[in-house]
Amino acid sequence: MLLRRFTGLWRHPGFMKLWIGQTISVFGSLIGATAMGFTAILILRATPFQLGLLSAARLAPGFLTGLVAGAWVDRLRRRPILIGADIARALLLATIPLAAALGLLRIEQLYAVTLLVSILTIFFDVAYQSYLPSLIGRAELVDGNSKLSASASVAEVSAFGLSGWLVQLFTAPITILIDAISFIFSAISVWLIRAPEQAAAYNAQPNLRGEIAEGLTAVRDHPFLRATAACTLSQKFFSGIFSTLAVLYMVRDLGFAPGILGTIWAVGGVSSLVGAVVAAPTTRRFGIGPAMIVGLFLSGIALFFIPLAQGATLTAALLLVLQQTAGDGAATIYEINQVSLRQAITPERLLGRVNATTEFLGLAATLAGS
Repeated sequence: MLLRRFTGLWRHPGFMKLWIGQTISVFGSLIGATAMGFTAILILRATPFQLGLLSAARLAPGFLTGLVAGAWVDRLRRRPILIGADIARALLLATIPLAAALGLLRIEQLYAVTLLVSILTIFFDVAYQSYLPSLIGRAELVDGNSKLSASASVAEVSAFGLSGWLVQLFTAPITILIDAISFIFSAISVWLIRAPEQAAAYNAQPNLRGEIAEGLTAVRDHPFLRATAACTLSQKFFSGIFSTLAVLYMVRDLGFAPGILGTIWAVGGVSSLVGAVVAAPTTRRFGIGPAMIVGLFLSGIALFFIPLAQGATLTAALLLVLQQTAGDGAATIYEINQVSLRQAITPERLLGRVNATTEFLGLAATLAGS
């Protein structure tokens, strides 16, 4: 009787395996990212310049390989790419605690591992966004992306709360092993999916440059893809400006302690979870276009609560909580629908390149704003 209550994607075995694997992987990656920073700071005594290089190693692959990844993903089956990227990332991350145990860990190894893992993550993310429509069908994309986003929000709230304690208990390099193990779980979950994957009907261009250009042209020429790409550029650019200044404003001008800010930001994670849960029914009720417009509008309006906050007072804290509550949930509704729309209207043979182009533009805008 209990099983009969579950319908839709709850009874889709392939999606459930992917969902479980991705939830574990996101949880591990958030812990691993925190532990990587602590490894550099606490174990290797990294300077601010070295931390900047480590950050660059994480972001640079978006420019170096983003568009190339899209072209390669459209040439190949997506499922083997997902499995291979997971296994390779697990092996790379496992070298850090091994080197630490042997007394051989150096900052250069962190640079190399971060760079290579970031490249593999680009390939995984593009392949993942391109694989989902073929796995669950385009009619279920909003529901599927909502469930994936909801579990990612839960992982975000719990991982950030646990990561510091894990570093204290096991040391930062050992904590990175959790990330490596999570990638193994993800690889196994994708490997267990038995739904056959159809190879994309792909007409190869004479060279890689031509394939990349076809993806850029597809985004430029399709009215919906062009509009969402322009929206992504604007949103990411101003978000880059905001994220750079917001923490300085909250700490230096308002005088909030890091612990208080962490609690306020945790509210944003809960709000994102709520947004992910209500995204699918909201879209069914009002349509994908209105849901995107209202979500983006409310997330922007919510930012006005931040400059209204004055001093480290209860009123200021409540205003920041209000921004997180309204803004993060609304932004999640927009993002789920934006990704689902892109996946639904893009031809199968162009999915990798269109997804990669959109991600590339978003990263470029974020860095420009920062």
